[in-house]
Amino acid sequence: MKLIDYIKPMNREALEAFSVRCGTTPGQIRQVAYGRRASAELAIRIDRGSDGCVSSESLRPDIDWEYLRSKPKAA
Repeated sequence: MKLIDYIKPMNREALEAFSVRCGTTPGQIRQVAYGRRASAELAIRIDRGSDGCVSSESLRPDIDWEYLRSKPKAA
């Protein structure tokens, strides 16, 4: 799902709560929804904050997420 479609039905209070879950502001969420590039960190926080409805991949398709996920964890 696109971020814009996720936040469109939200009222002000819901958008505020969502932005708090994402560790950012409603203004920044709107900017990303309307086309501003999210940092990788923010993309992950939006993915988590939306319970996976808005994926990191949809926000940052330029990042090789599959590679990052399959990489062995450092000890």
